[in-house]
Amino acid sequence: MDQVDHPALPPDSPLMTMTNSFLNDGMLLLSMPGPRLPTRDPTYYINDGNSVLLVENTLFKVHRSVLTKDKSAFETMFQLSGETDSARSDSSMGATQEGESDDNPIRLQGDTADEFRALLWALYALPHELTIAMSGEADCVQLVNLVRITHKYQFRSIMNWALAALHHYYSRPGAFDDVLTTAATAPTVPGVPTLPHTGPATPGPSPSHPPTLVQITELAALCERADLLECTVARWKRLIGEGRDLALALATGERFNLRPVVGLAYHALMLRGKAYWDAERALTRAQRVRLLAGFYALTKLWEALPGQPPPLTHGARCTSQQRCTKAFGVLWRTVLETGTQVMPGLAREDLLGKIMLAESVMKAMVEREIPSQGFLDGIPHCRESALIATTMRMREIKDSLADYFSDDF
Repeated sequence: MDQVDHPALPPDSPLMTMTNSFLNDGMLLLSMPGPRLPTRDPTYYINDGNSVLLVENTLFKVHRSVLTKDKSAFETMFQLSGETDSARSDSSMGATQEGESDDNPIRLQGDTADEFRALLWALYALPHELTIAMSGEADCVQLVNLVRITHKYQFRSIMNWALAALHHYYSRPGAFDDVLTTAATAPTVPGVPTLPHTGPATPGPSPSHPPTLVQITELAALCERADLLECTVARWKRLIGEGRDLALALATGERFNLRPVVGLAYHALMLRGKAYWDAERALTRAQRVRLLAGFYALTKLWEALPGQPPPLTHGARCTSQQRCTKAFGVLWRTVLETGTQVMPGLAREDLLGKIMLAESVMKAMVEREIPSQGFLDGIPHCRESALIATTMRMREIKDSLADYFSDDF
């Protein structure tokens, strides 16, 4: 196609006159956004500090001796920086060393200004400020940012203190009531690995976006903090019991190998049915295969379970263990069958619901809340042991629930 030449506008045309006027007044230049200049942090740009650091677009000026506390990675970083600057000074005597001025700051990559500000708060905090952090009035956003950055730069004692403060904060009754599972603007990606020295894979919290359950779980798992992880697992279990965020709970459980969460999430999803699995876009093909495997395995287990009573520990007063064991086998089968008769609406594959119901029936019989109809007569001295055996079997199935949802189908 031939190129069409447009005639040039005459210099005295209205458009050219307007353009020249804007250029002379500088209006076009002002409308074009340029690079934003770094700004000094209002709190942690300390006049008598001796190291300038740039995090995102914020300048911090602090004392180098403070950053090297706790045998942190900054100690090695400053040593390497000093050696590099010494080598450069041989060829350029007039150049300022890195970190000595705003024009040549030490640049920290991969951190946010809020995270670095949280670190400096911990390093410069007064005693009463630290006391508040261990109370219900703590700033959870600040604490999460503190854990993230202290883990990255290996401030071990500060990280452990911050994790203890987070556990104290989230172990309070109702502490998770207003916590979102994940940020809508920054969803987590299942399967993204978390590297030990690069920090968590999910974005950090901010004052406008408090820590999410996924972020808190990630921190607890990354830092191997069992007590905090237990708090998050309890919250995931409650959400699963309420039928909320099942796919996210499953993804989080598999990512951090939280077996109780994985098992309960698979079980809850399985009960929703195949139509729900196919409609849930967050589920992977492998997860759908495991759901089918779990459906088959739990159905088969329920068929065999009435003929497999758990082992019974006989009491000291038991006169005939053989007769007692046989009577318990009959009781076990009766309790399982009675449970399904009491609640016929239970799905065939809902093994967890059935075994929990069986435990409730056994407990009611032993505690004489319902008539035993003679089934306890054969175990007069082992009734409590029968209840304990039933409870242990229920826990065993619940704890191993994830194993039934395997890839071997």
